[in-house]
Amino acid sequence: MIVVSDTTPLRYLIELEVVHLLETLFSQVIIPQEVANELQGTNTPQKVKDWMRACPAWLKVRAVDVSSYIPVIEIHAGEREAIALALEVTAEGILIDDRDARAEAQRAGLTVIPTLAILELAARRNLIDLPSVMARLRQTSFHVSQKLYDEVIERDRLRKQKS
Repeated sequence: MIVVSDTTPLRYLIELEVVHLLETLFSQVIIPQEVANELQGTNTPQKVKDWMRACPAWLKVRAVDVSSYIPVIEIHAGEREAIALALEVTAEGILIDDRDARAEAQRAGLTVIPTLAILELAARRNLIDLPSVMARLRQTSFHVSQKLYDEVIERDRLRKQKS
């Protein structure tokens, strides 16, 4: 499965030290150049910058022609490039979290995979302990409502009960 990633999912998976899940869950992960730039920006945590400097072989950075994709609403440059790239390479999914960008990706016909869905998928495959990773996620600047946090934990609890 080829996926394109926006900045946020990569950044937080790196911070949580579970970014290796992407290689396990997807056959190929591609990011546009703007996302690569954002992951090395001045406000980016040093841990993320260091990871990007030693970028693994399974992550590919590609230039993209954004002229073929015009969003209906204003989204960030990295999000626009990620959507354009996903359309260009006919990706099977796009890793993206921002609400407006998710709506744009869906409008473009893309399958949206937010960070929490990646974590839930990894938990279903017994690759992570979801409650502990979610607890660590709460310690970062990642924005998730208490309601959504509780729903993710509850789905995991129910899944474990059925197993």
